[in-house]
Amino acid sequence: MIKTKKIVIVGLSNNAKLAAFYFQKDTEYEVVGFAIDKAFIIDPEFYNLPVFILEELINTHPISNYDAFVAVGYSKMNGIREQLYNRVKSYGYLMPNYISPKCNFLTNNPIGDNNFILEDNTIQPFAKIGSNNVLWSGNHIGHDVFIGNHNFITSHVVISGFTQIKNNVFIGVNATLRDDIIIEDKTLIAAGAIIMKSTEKEQVYLPAQSSVFHKKSTEIKI
Repeated sequence: MIKTKKIVIVGLSNNAKLAAFYFQKDTEYEVVGFAIDKAFIIDPEFYNLPVFILEELINTHPISNYDAFVAVGYSKMNGIREQLYNRVKSYGYLMPNYISPKCNFLTNNPIGDNNFILEDNTIQPFAKIGSNNVLWSGNHIGHDVFIGNHNFITSHVVISGFTQIKNNVFIGVNATLRDDIIIEDKTLIAAGAIIMKSTEKEQVYLPAQSSVFHKKSTEIKI
């Protein structure tokens, strides 16, 4: 793909490396490097690209020539990513979305910015998505679902129609959410959990744990 724009990835982790890979592979953006606060810079390069000082970025990479994308994980209930997003946005950078060309994106509603939506997501009609969300691969986002800001939805999550996901929520792999419920701010839903009613703010929802069977695998006919 011909590169017509330039972008700096804000972050210095696996999420940042993956964001650089996807932007380079699928978009018109040339990734020129990464940016992080000076105090956290150990090496001058990451993923074979230069590392820039975030405090100086607006001078070294002006908003007239560069866009920015914050690629940080879910630490502190997405709070670190939220802080960096607000900070970079205050600098005036355009913060594009990455939406995989292999995502089945069916909603006509406009979405926010700095979203990272990977392959094999199905986003059904009338869904609404805010800003700074991560939707890892293979999720089902049902019709008329609302997703707020600064959320992290891992992989193979099913969110049924009319459900509302507020802000700073984490949803683990293979979780299932029934229709027409509200997931409150900073809810943590663990992998494999089944959520059948609205949650409470800052609560943690765990699935039942698998138990060890009394026979060995070699004693069972399969």
